[in-house]
Amino acid sequence: MESSMTKRSALKRQTREAAREFGVLDTPEFIQEAKVRRLPPHVGQGRPRRGEQGGGWSPYPSNDDRDQAYLKTLKPKSEGQAELMEAIDAHNMVLALGPAGTGKTYLAVAKAVEALEAGKVGRIVLSRPAVEAGESIGFLPGDMEDKLAPYLRPLYDALSDRLSMKRVKALMAEGLIEIAPIGYMRGRTLNNAFVVVDEAQNCTYVQLKMLLTRLGWHSTMVVTGDPHQSDLLPGISGLSDVAERLKQVPDIAVVKLAERDIVRHPLVASMIGVL
Repeated sequence: MESSMTKRSALKRQTREAAREFGVLDTPEFIQEAKVRRLPPHVGQGRPRRGEQGGGWSPYPSNDDRDQAYLKTLKPKSEGQAELMEAIDAHNMVLALGPAGTGKTYLAVAKAVEALEAGKVGRIVLSRPAVEAGESIGFLPGDMEDKLAPYLRPLYDALSDRLSMKRVKALMAEGLIEIAPIGYMRGRTLNNAFVVVDEAQNCTYVQLKMLLTRLGWHSTMVVTGDPHQSDLLPGISGLSDVAERLKQVPDIAVVKLAERDIVRHPLVASMIGVL
């Protein structure tokens, strides 16, 4: 009897020494000796992960109830994009003209989100003309927001890439992000706001003049568009005329992107060169 007790004591002593040496503190003998109580599963860690049976603790919390925990670093991919980003930082009025795929809309929305998160502005106002791209899709059901949703989808895509959709919906509910059609912008003064006017090539000269004069105190406005992709009748788009006139204003930046700034599929740049 004495020899067996001696063997058990020696075994426990060896187990404790091995646990201390290798950092293994989860053995039954060590827990019993040190009177350490194991916490219940998932205390303070939310629900068990998908596929688990409520077993041990996991360092990876569930993705179901958390917001996007990271943000992509905003870096220019071409000289033209770098020029556009610098112009947005230095001017309160920027016109970005260039072909499709140069990142005009994405950079403008990303800079707007950056300014809102930094507290430089109090809200974001995104505006886009509701013009069909060459074909009539008929009447759309729903209220105004439902009818405008297909036209404003590119702006939602850019927002959701910089923020989680849960946060986008929360900011829109609070009025910190507003997506409005151009037709409802007349008479407004946009103070303490970051304004993005997208697809400006589908605006007439009168509409652009109205939009540009909405700029208020402590606000930034970025107008993006491709003068060569207007869905209006020839000669009606006012973007090129407005850009040429505003070049003479020293405090307004007119940035023209080129085919070398296209960051989509390489075939896009090839097609634009011949179409």
